[in-house]
Amino acid sequence: MDSRSALALWRLALTETVRQDTPDLSARQMALLLTVYMTDPPHTVRGLAAQLNISKPAITRALDRLSQLGYIRRKIDQADRRNVLVQRTVKGSVYLSEFAEIVRGAVDKVKDET
Repeated sequence: MDSRSALALWRLALTETVRQDTPDLSARQMALLLTVYMTDPPHTVRGLAAQLNISKPAITRALDRLSQLGYIRRKIDQADRRNVLVQRTVKGSVYLSEFAEIVRGAVDKVKDET
């Protein structure tokens, strides 16, 4: 895929997501959500900050929003009560499944255009 096609794919997928009756996520929130769902748990604020190479306060702000939306859940780590575990939810799984379908549709449109 060349650069123009890659950008067209991104544009089509984003355009479709803003047409949906779902919350708009920032790039940081989406990257965090995808990381939680696509990498093996357990996930902690510290671990996610290291993995994404962004600050813990930035992770916390993004988690606040994702938690409000019900896409993730925080739970105190019983093994080390200083840690907060970030867990997946059914609602988050559904959101990402629907997003994947949007991306798949965008791929098909980009293929048709080339």
